[in-house]
Amino acid sequence: MHAPAWLTRVAVAAGLLWLVVTLTFGLMRLAPGDPALLLVPPGASAGDAARMRADLGLDRSMLVQYARWVKGAAAGELGASFQTGRPVATVLAEAAPVSITLGALSLALTFLLGVPLGIVQAVKRGTVVDRALTAVTMTVYAAPTFWIALALVAAFTFGASALGVPAGLRLPAFGLRTPGAALDGWAALVDLARHAILPVSILAAVGAAGIARYARSSGLDVLATDFVRTARAKGLTPFAVLGRHVLRNMLPTLAVLFALSLPGLLAGSIFVESVFAWPGLGRLTLAAIQARDYPVIMGATLWYSAAVIVANLAAELALPLLDPRRERA
Repeated sequence: MHAPAWLTRVAVAAGLLWLVVTLTFGLMRLAPGDPALLLVPPGASAGDAARMRADLGLDRSMLVQYARWVKGAAAGELGASFQTGRPVATVLAEAAPVSITLGALSLALTFLLGVPLGIVQAVKRGTVVDRALTAVTMTVYAAPTFWIALALVAAFTFGASALGVPAGLRLPAFGLRTPGAALDGWAALVDLARHAILPVSILAAVGAAGIARYARSSGLDVLATDFVRTARAKGLTPFAVLGRHVLRNMLPTLAVLFALSLPGLLAGSIFVESVFAWPGLGRLTLAAIQARDYPVIMGATLWYSAAVIVANLAAELALPLLDPRRERA
């Protein structure tokens, strides 16, 4: 008896998650650097380093360490940070809201900007508008995220300061809130929004540029179909054609784009959080890699890989439901 298709997809997703975390675990242990040497005080003896290594559980074989981590992760226990001694689950829970908020806002703006841009390009194919938007989107999409971040900081923070722009109109470059400012209520919310403009804008601009390219290609395919030509021949307005036929038939493609855009968004958020000093999962992960904090690295890897795999699985399962042919059947 064959298993349901959705159950097979879930099993494949679970296997992929296991493969990612297993490879990460092995690569960390094989990478240069000893966490114990980073934790012992300067001038410590080899015996002190050996005791620290034993305290961290690093004196056991890689296989034993891996078995311990898998057993703990299966029980929801991700261990404690080498640096702080705090539970990894707590550390991740504190940083996750920052990354989730940044990612959700950026992802929403990515599609709200990218899809209309792509449709406009498809409708205006071959015109000056199409060529201009193509040049802009390809330039933004090809530029490294960290380069765009530094360029915008130079323009809207330091550049604005050099030009004498009032402090309230400059865009903050670092942190979530203005240091030393005792704000609450609406004032605190406005201050947080000002600090979020640059990070969210950068991720949204890069994401929208990529989505626009795919949306343009998908829109051109739909516009060339017989049912769109028939709808136009019946006298439907351009907006009705785009809304009822073009956009609806683009939904499966947009679902796939959503799943495909998530890995790039997560990778970009790591650099953006580092540049803008946002205390999210991206910055936490980079700090953990530099400190060889294995439990935090594994916890962050589990978080990121699970988010990407679940998003792809959800998109794959949703594709049959979004197929407009179901409604015409």
